[in-house]
Amino acid sequence: MPTANPSFSPAVAGIPRRLLQAEGAALLAAVVIAYAYLGGNWIVFAALFLAPDLAMLGYLGGNRVGAALYNAVHTTLAAFALGAAGYLLGAGWAIDGALILAAHIGFDRMLGYGLKYGTAFGDTHLGSKGKRP
Repeated sequence: MPTANPSFSPAVAGIPRRLLQAEGAALLAAVVIAYAYLGGNWIVFAALFLAPDLAMLGYLGGNRVGAALYNAVHTTLAAFALGAAGYLLGAGWAIDGALILAAHIGFDRMLGYGLKYGTAFGDTHLGSKGKRP
């Protein structure tokens, strides 16, 4: 029975990778249009656009903790949950936050930054990023 190699993180490649990046671009575009349609504040958008990357601080606790925190924040499920809560509670700020988060996620995917594996910071489902030790 083969054993898992902890230094190997599978990643999508080729045309499927490009399609996922195109989906990220489409998500970013759709969210920016929705944000504009809803009359969102562009200063708030700009101020919070990179805020989800604060989840990288989880890597201070190691690769597994960092990947788990980063992925919890950088999944569209988090944006949908925040948006749904905002809608159900009538909290416009939460809807705006969900749109900003979704825009950030779309931007990341468009650039090829994917969800993280617990093996190393640069190991993502869209391929390896950065220098290898």
